[in-house]
Amino acid sequence: MSLVVLAVDDEPPALDELAYLLNADGRVAYVHRAGDATEALRVLRDTEVDAVFLDIRMPGLDGMELARILRRFARPPAIVFVTAYDDGAVDAFDLGVTDYVRKPVRAERLAESLRRVAGLRAAPPAPAKRAEEPSIPVELAGTTRMLPRSSVRWVEAQGDYARLHTADASHLVRVSLATLAERWADAGFVRIHRSYLVQLRLVTELRLTQSGYVVTIDGTELPVSRRHTRELKDKLIRAAKNDWTR
Repeated sequence: MSLVVLAVDDEPPALDELAYLLNADGRVAYVHRAGDATEALRVLRDTEVDAVFLDIRMPGLDGMELARILRRFARPPAIVFVTAYDDGAVDAFDLGVTDYVRKPVRAERLAESLRRVAGLRAAPPAPAKRAEEPSIPVELAGTTRMLPRSSVRWVEAQGDYARLHTADASHLVRVSLATLAERWADAGFVRIHRSYLVQLRLVTELRLTQSGYVVTIDGTELPVSRRHTRELKDKLIRAAKNDWTR
C-alpha cells in the first residue's frame, strides 16, 4: 500500500531527518512537510493524507491541539506523535493516536509506525457498534508501545509518575495517579488509597486485617485507606447487585 504522509516539526533539521526517513520507506509514496501547525492545516485543506507524523512541542498551536482538530475530520488521518518528551503520553492515549515515537528517531522504529498506519488503511471500515479500545503509550525495552487500558489491573503512585500493573508486567508512565483516577473513573477504576488505583471488577476480596482493610487483585494485597473504605464497599455492593440482576 502506498501512503501519503505529512511530517510536521518546527525545527528544520528534525523535519529534514523525519522526512528523509519516511521517504526511505518503500510504503511511502509522498511526504508533505510543514514547519508548524498552521502550515500543516493549509496542507491538509488541499490534500488528503493517510497519516500525520507530528511533533508535540511547537510554538503557537502545538501538536496536541492540532491532533484534536484532526480527530474532528470526516476522515481523520492516523496520528503518530514524534517527540523528545514522554509527558504527553496520557493525552496521546486520550486522543487515540496510532503511535508515539521518541526522538532521536530510528528507521526501524519508524518502520513499525508505518506498518501500523498501513494496517489501519488496509483494513475495511469498522462498524460503528463499538469504539476502538483505548491504549496508553509505555516504554518497553527502549521502544514505545501502545498498552491497552483493559490490560491494566491496578496502578501504583510513584512520585509524579504512575506504575501500571498488568497480569505479567508493570510499566512506569509520566502521569500522576490523581490524573488517571479522574480520567479512568468511567472505565471502572477506583481510588482505594492515596497510592493505589484499582480496576473494581477485578477485586476478588475485601478483608479486614490488623492494620486495616486490604483488597486482593491477582493474589496481590493492596491497602485501603480509611477515607476510601466506605466508598469502596458501596461500589462493590452496587457492582454485585448489578451482576445479580442481569
